[in-house]
Amino acid sequence: MDNRAEVREFLASRRGRITPEQAGLEPIGGRRRVPGLRREEAARLAGVSVDYYTRLERGNLTGVSDSVLDSIARALELDRAEQDHLYDLARAANTASRKRVPGAAAAGIRPVMQHLLDAITGAPAFIGNNRMDIVAANALGYALYSDMYRGTARPANHSRFIFLDPRSHDLYPDWDRAANVNVAILRRDAGRNPHDKGIAALVGELSMRSEEFRTRWAAHNVRRHYSGTKSFQHPVVGLLELTYQAMELEDDPGHTLTVYPAVPGSPSDEALRLLASWAATEKIIETAQTQARS
Repeated sequence: MDNRAEVREFLASRRGRITPEQAGLEPIGGRRRVPGLRREEAARLAGVSVDYYTRLERGNLTGVSDSVLDSIARALELDRAEQDHLYDLARAANTASRKRVPGAAAAGIRPVMQHLLDAITGAPAFIGNNRMDIVAANALGYALYSDMYRGTARPANHSRFIFLDPRSHDLYPDWDRAANVNVAILRRDAGRNPHDKGIAALVGELSMRSEEFRTRWAAHNVRRHYSGTKSFQHPVVGLLELTYQAMELEDDPGHTLTVYPAVPGSPSDEALRLLASWAATEKIIETAQTQARS
């Protein structure tokens, strides 16, 4: 991933979405070719010189202090995810080593983590890596994403499923939202792991094969994804409306545990019970793990 290009395009895209009126400024100059802030306006809001801001927006974050990054974030009205992304880009620009993040590309997990997943019996749960692969899951996790495992590619990958498999439009009632969130998470992980060849290869593949992906990737949106709600239209049990909690695994860098519980007593809670019965009958976990090893 080209750090300077990422910085340049991210900052320009954030500047372009804010009008002088929104920022409380009197517009500089006469007729404007674009609706967003000009560089000199962004520089004024951030309290830096135009030359310095121009240097930053050309992709050079080398040696930039945290206080300047904070000022840029305030000027461009960055949300928490966008501010984190800016710091990740600055960290990459100031890191001499190009070594991969330890464990970021590991395909498997420690056996104890599979034991943890298997102990979660009332909700779908899975461990994913920063390349959007499902590395491991419990029975309900595999059952929830059973359509993803009907394809032949392994490991099963959220991004490839959403953008390359038509069945994803059936699984996600709001496919556009699912696609937007997926790309925003992947963009954030790319910023945190700029030298990960697996992420770069995935982005390159999807950019070549999916216009929907290319359009969203070019928007430079990023997202934190630790809790919320999701809806699925499962082919066996129908609509599932689930909450989720995602936790980064400190002892397994680059991996995240995600659990999807239903509200107790809700229709989705009952649907998960039916899904568990179906998963046991179909031997979902055994089939998925056999496929993953083959």
